[in-house]
Amino acid sequence: MNDTLSMKASAEAAPIVTRERAAVALLFFLNGMVMGAWAPKIPFFSQALGLTESMLGIMLFVFGVGSLVMMPVAGMQIARLGSSRVVQITTLLYIPTIVLLTLVDSIWTGVIAIFLFGGLTGAMDVAMNANAVEVERQMRRSIMSSCHAFWSLGGLFGAATGGALIATLGVLGHVLLLAAICVVLFLVARPMILADAPHPSDEPARARLPLTPLPWLIGLIALFCMVPEGTVLDWSALYLRNELNASTEFSGFAFAAFSLTMATCRFAGDFVRDRFGGVKTLRVCGVLATLGLLIAGRSDSVTLALIGFAIAGIGISNMVPIAFSAAGNIPGLAPGVGLSVVTTMGYSGILFAPSLIGFVAEHTTLSTVYTAIPALLLVVLALSHLARYADRVTET
Repeated sequence: MNDTLSMKASAEAAPIVTRERAAVALLFFLNGMVMGAWAPKIPFFSQALGLTESMLGIMLFVFGVGSLVMMPVAGMQIARLGSSRVVQITTLLYIPTIVLLTLVDSIWTGVIAIFLFGGLTGAMDVAMNANAVEVERQMRRSIMSSCHAFWSLGGLFGAATGGALIATLGVLGHVLLLAAICVVLFLVARPMILADAPHPSDEPARARLPLTPLPWLIGLIALFCMVPEGTVLDWSALYLRNELNASTEFSGFAFAAFSLTMATCRFAGDFVRDRFGGVKTLRVCGVLATLGLLIAGRSDSVTLALIGFAIAGIGISNMVPIAFSAAGNIPGLAPGVGLSVVTTMGYSGILFAPSLIGFVAEHTTLSTVYTAIPALLLVVLALSHLARYADRVTET
């Protein structure tokens, strides 16, 4: 009991902001900004290669394959080299890929470019999340929700400015400016990144899959929470442009509205979860996400759709951080093992589901897709009692 009180007192006395926390926040912001800028660029990428919706779906599937191929590679390199070195390497390799996507002039160069883009997105994502965990351990304070909030802020900035910059500077001018900003952010963050030690002992544990169903069920929660997020990222611009007749400048504002509310609520996420508990927070978030997606899917105007996407952002904001926290605190299971299952399943939702939606949308409409997606969140609500494991973070 005294040990627990001592640990809590140490956490309360720890500084809220450190150089290392600022560095990892900048990395999350950088990654989110590039992904946000990708949203309004997708219609131009599709147009440049003459892609149908199903062909674009295949391209997005390649993006997902690239990410899932590179994620375990990044994990093994983190165990061997430490997250600091891996996040620096992957960031430097990641930045040029958004430019490469603009220079493609054939289907095959498009496949290569989007595979690299997806692969390095996933590799950087694993590395920066691993570095955030190390910063949490150093600070003895939860920062994961705020890190994901900075990712959402980056997504908001990239999506909100993308359409206007493309209209002003052109597609190539937009990505060159974006890459330059990313390089500056990386140079600012680099000297402050926490230099962690390698963890070679984690590698054998990562290779073994758990036999208990609990991490897989929590992984299902992460999967069904991230499918809507991926759907908004990859298809909302096309939905506004093609079905609601939005202009190029406004096409990126769906993901921007989603990212704005998501970022705001993620900054408050740790406090809300500590106040009300993981189960109640997940259930309220699930209801709001369902409501928002239904409004967006059934709207007949851009304004109403934006309101729906904003409400969905509020709901989805803290669902994935809760699932990740629960995965790292499963009794009798090493944190790395639980997280490896849940993150892989979760990111499968954000990476692969949008590609399958391309095939569905070609035979129906994106309005129908956004109306049907909330059915997945009903499964999340049914499994929401498992979020109680996330509360163990505040008990240790």
